[in-house]
Amino acid sequence: MNGGPSGFNNAPVTRAFVISSALFTLFFGIQGRSAKFGLSYQDIFGKLRVLKLIASVFAFSSTPELLFGLGLLYYFRVFERQIGSNKYSVFILFSTIGSLLFEALALSLLKDPTLNLLTSRPYGLIFASFVPFFFDIPVSTWFRVFGIRFSDKSFVYLAGLQLLLSSWKRSLIPGICGILAGSLYRLNLFGIRKAKFPEFMATFASRFSWPSTGSPRGVTTTRANGAAPTVPSYAGRRVERTYPTPVPSSVEPSESAIATLVSMGFDGNSARQALVQARNDVNAATNILLEAQSH
Repeated sequence: MNGGPSGFNNAPVTRAFVISSALFTLFFGIQGRSAKFGLSYQDIFGKLRVLKLIASVFAFSSTPELLFGLGLLYYFRVFERQIGSNKYSVFILFSTIGSLLFEALALSLLKDPTLNLLTSRPYGLIFASFVPFFFDIPVSTWFRVFGIRFSDKSFVYLAGLQLLLSSWKRSLIPGICGILAGSLYRLNLFGIRKAKFPEFMATFASRFSWPSTGSPRGVTTTRANGAAPTVPSYAGRRVERTYPTPVPSSVEPSESAIATLVSMGFDGNSARQALVQARNDVNAATNILLEAQSH
């Protein structure tokens, strides 16, 4: 299973969040304070501690959790490519605030003022992302290991399960709260799925975005005869922006591959043509479609 082209191409918000999480975790880890940033009843209902709230959104409690968490955030960049950076920013804000509200409700029910009951991590966003992952990302491949049937989505679920149970109650509750927040987003509570930040805010934020890494963008060129410009594909071939007649291929695009591209927001006909050009390679087809959109 893949999340499209490698790197953070067309996923600047995900890149910013991943970098922020890594920096917060390293900063507090160097100071030996990462283990102290779990939320407790007193932090919310006693003296509100803003720094702890911020740390709970970005910082992980340990290096193994950092690696699993950043790996999942990196994979889920596919949703930013699907709905766009503006709407994905709304999704991050909604899932984070929604998860914190559910966590506050859980703390009010537990009413233990002495313990750091909820661990510090961006569980709101991570586990909210499992909701569209479950419903919108189709299974592409099934295989068996020691007689047990797995899909290409199984490893993502296993990584999530590792995080969910890493600290038992301290991690289980934030994880469930994240899933609840993601479910509310999917149910389109208050029309949230159509919400966007004002365009000037998106433009302002994009100016501070770091250059993308991973799959390079093609450089448009103009032919001497005035024909349409071309862009290099993922496999190094040059293809027309306007999708010329597909190169004859003995490989017919599979329905699962088409469904994967459609779930990322591409048109079904364009997805089919791109897969024909890429010889049913979903990574290459995704890059062809993204390059065509960027010009």
